[in-house]
Amino acid sequence: MKSRIKTAGKGGSARQKQAETGEQETSSGLRRGVAVDLLIERLDDEGIGIAHSQGRQILVAGALPQDRCLARISHLGKTVVFADLVKLIDPSPLRLQRCPCSDAALCLGCPLIAMRYGEQLRWKQDLVQAAFNQYPSLKHIVVPRLLTPERRLGYRTTAKLAVAGTHADPYIGIYRRASHDVVDLEDCPLHHPMINTVIRVVREGIRKLKVPVYQEKNKSGILRYLVVRVSESSNEVMVTFVTARRAFNEIHHLARFLQEKVPQVAVVCQNVNSSEGNVIFGAHDHFLTRQQTIQERIGQVELLVSPRSFLQAQNDGARLLYETARDWAGLDGSQQVLDLYCGIGGIALTLAPVARQVLGVELNKEAVADAKRNARLNNARNCRFEAGDVLELLDDLLEDELRFSCIVLNPPRKGCDREVLDKVAEFAPERIVYVSCSPQTLARDLDILATKGFHCEKVQPVEMFPQTPHVENVALLLRKELKTT
Repeated sequence: MKSRIKTAGKGGSARQKQAETGEQETSSGLRRGVAVDLLIERLDDEGIGIAHSQGRQILVAGALPQDRCLARISHLGKTVVFADLVKLIDPSPLRLQRCPCSDAALCLGCPLIAMRYGEQLRWKQDLVQAAFNQYPSLKHIVVPRLLTPERRLGYRTTAKLAVAGTHADPYIGIYRRASHDVVDLEDCPLHHPMINTVIRVVREGIRKLKVPVYQEKNKSGILRYLVVRVSESSNEVMVTFVTARRAFNEIHHLARFLQEKVPQVAVVCQNVNSSEGNVIFGAHDHFLTRQQTIQERIGQVELLVSPRSFLQAQNDGARLLYETARDWAGLDGSQQVLDLYCGIGGIALTLAPVARQVLGVELNKEAVADAKRNARLNNARNCRFEAGDVLELLDDLLEDELRFSCIVLNPPRKGCDREVLDKVAEFAPERIVYVSCSPQTLARDLDILATKGFHCEKVQPVEMFPQTPHVENVALLLRKELKTT
């Protein structure tokens, strides 16, 4: 069955929609609904095709450089024009003869999936290089080819999925790019096969048990999101149903139905999120199974994972990331290490066998609880973890006059706050290992650290999400004397 889209938008004429979204018609002839013949010049940082027509830049999702295509204008704003790919007139030589996903143009979740894999790697390498080239302090860096995992498909072990439609016709999938429309996923080629199985069975269960699906418009219904994590090492599955209210009976019956059909489901959790907005998880978890975690192995580290734990969604890529961080930390068993934004302890526990002491710091209390359990699981007696605001804990550590030979930074996509970088520099570590999921914020922060006496020696991009524009990086900084002018 082909994937479908559940439209969340309101009805109305095109002109009404233009008024609602701030769209404008122009004297150039571009207007919503008109198909334009375009030549795609390049991709933007999110993997979206860029073309120009009648003096305007047009973004076309699903298009590749050197595609000549017909695209229909879907949004016309003051600063940006979006268009939907209608058909390829002259396909790019960068395209595969056969795309591994028949619904790629509809879903748009993996904008590079139709591109030859070698070209994907070159594009990501250039993306990182371009981010570094914006800063004079980083122009000496030559970005190498990406470290790549073995699998390019079927690698994703975590999926966070929206639920839409009705109990009679449920949609389970992802939000289509730049919209609140849900693409119903049938057999995503990036998902671990067990995730696709769970989606299929949950969809069947919603229909059979008449589980009310949450309706954003009038705030009725129950089921909002489905979150699935697969452990490849233990062959166990953890499923979280995110609901608008407790609603025990409906979810209890759905959980039993799922476990009967998929015995690998070892953990079922109901997370209650009654808030509005796009945040998936609420604050309260209710377990419908006695088991509350699954165990995964990344490299030599065993990790217990709970429903709201963050763990990279690609085990092979995570191993490459952790091992690069370990190798670049330059540890010989005598050093103290500070791991900031440590999550559930994956990097800290990878460093532990070659460090004297590792201290992990993380804001999320649940993640720190997981990290402490993981330290016990791995018998890492030289690892300890503290929960709290990173900046406040750095102040406390400075007051206690603690010193660290190496500091690991692994912040969220927005990067580090300037104040955090200031405090890190005060410790004057010999090395900083910076792990990042955003080339742009990584380059920005490395440039700031350069002004504080830390020279970026090298960077290594890591392929975590094949077929997508995302690329992880590990950077090594060494302390140097501040330059004087």
